Amino acid sequence: MIFDLELNCVGKVYDNGTPAVIDFNLSVSKGEFIAFLGPSGCGKTTTLRMIAGFEGISSGDMLIRGERVNDVPPQRRPTSMIFQNYALFPHMSVRRNVGYGLEVKGVAKADREAKVDRILATLGLEDIAERKPEKLSGGQRQRIALARGLVVEPDILLLDEPLGALDANLRKAIQNELKLLQKSLGVTFIFVTHAQSEALALSDRIVVMNQGRVEQVSPPHQLYTRPNTPFVAQFIGRNTVLPGEVAGSEGEDVVVTTGIGTLSGRANGALANRRRVNLVVPAEAIEVHAADEGVLAGAKNRIDARIERSEVVGHIAHLTARLQDGRAVSLEAHVDKYRPGAFPAGTPVLLSWNPAEATVIPAH
Repeated sequence: MIFDLELNCVGKVYDNGTPAVIDFNLSVSKGEFIAFLGPSGCGKTTTLRMIAGFEGISSGDMLIRGERVNDVPPQRRPTSMIFQNYALFPHMSVRRNVGYGLEVKGVAKADREAKVDRILATLGLEDIAERKPEKLSGGQRQRIALARGLVVEPDILLLDEPLGALDANLRKAIQNELKLLQKSLGVTFIFVTHAQSEALALSDRIVVMNQGRVEQVSPPHQLYTRPNTPFVAQFIGRNTVLPGEVAGSEGEDVVVTTGIGTLSGRANGALANRRRVNLVVPAEAIEVHAADEGVLAGAKNRIDARIERSEVVGHIAHLTARLQDGRAVSLEAHVDKYRPGAFPAGTPVLLSWNPAEATVIPAH
């Protein structure tokens, strides 16, 4: 099978010996929307620039549509890149900005204008085609940058934080447009972002990076509900991570001995002989009960806590509970579930969860 993009043990080491990307492996099928997600300095933008050809590769191989491109210059790769600042030419009209890449490639004028007209129509830019970028809104400039990247008909469109300069409402609207556009065109998108919600909403798969290494590659729901590593468990969502040791199993459940009792969850893959593990419980999976609620007697996952903080943000109730060992636990649910005032600060409670919604992963 020929992939649109393959990275085989790709690495990048700077001249001073600092590793930026280490043994990056990824295969991307045609039409996939892939997000690179991670903290600042994790190597996601460096990887994107290596795909574009703006950064050299220190080790490994990169293939686009089956062709090795390690030493192919950016202008000869079937890729386009959209930067966070859009990099539009202020002295050119929208039409000239969009068609610039075709000019560089030497496309005949008639063909060039036809392609520009089509992409302007697709992105709803016909009415502003003769304006200069400085006269336009952030959302319009973002669409122009998209049009310029897509008009050259790349195999892969590379996007480096392209929505970072937009306000929250416009950002959400453009997210929706971007996903619909990508699916309708069938172009492979590689998207760098530091915003978890953006990656979870847009992508088919997410690559989580940490200190130059790939921690996990998964579809959004799987990444959110079944982290593979302690870093992903702490970085994605609002999880409670409880260290412990494997004590055995009960059917599909892994039994874990922790500092606050014997608890259980589901293994994410094989634990092999690893006794030291982490039990990862999502904030949404934890149920809060009054301390005297007898229905929890004998339940597998039952721990004592005390509410420390309670607040409502929009339609979501956020609670913070303190366990007996001093650990803070984040809880959240729709406001209908945890009504304001139901669990005021200082209230003793019982916390519980379904073992199927918790994940047991190796500690290291």
